[in-house]
Amino acid sequence: MNRYLLDTHIILWWLYDDPKLSKVQRNIIQDSQNEIFVSSASVWEIEIKRNLGKLIVDDAYFKAIEDDGFIFLKIEPYHSLGLRELPDIHNDPFDRMLIAQAISEKMVLISRDAQIKKYDLKVI
Repeated sequence: MNRYLLDTHIILWWLYDDPKLSKVQRNIIQDSQNEIFVSSASVWEIEIKRNLGKLIVDDAYFKAIEDDGFIFLKIEPYHSLGLRELPDIHNDPFDRMLIAQAISEKMVLISRDAQIKKYDLKVI
């Protein structure tokens, strides 16, 4: 069984069936043999961007994540401590947390963010 952490944009592309989600990414998410995780950081990011008017998302997105069987990943203190080890490549605090979580939890991060691919972790 493989464990994957979804970047925030991947979650939204999945929920809204956006064609930007690659076939490979879609197949991984659909495969019931894989564990798919959604970070609390992503929910936090979505809510902040909604409140600022930068993102329009249906209120049911949270329930849809649960209904799809994704596993919520809480932000633990050791995830935050992992930020110390990250080089200053990406300045977005949400993405930095996702990177730290993926590294700490030995997960593959699913993202299309080119900056994230510069870190020492597996990204699809």
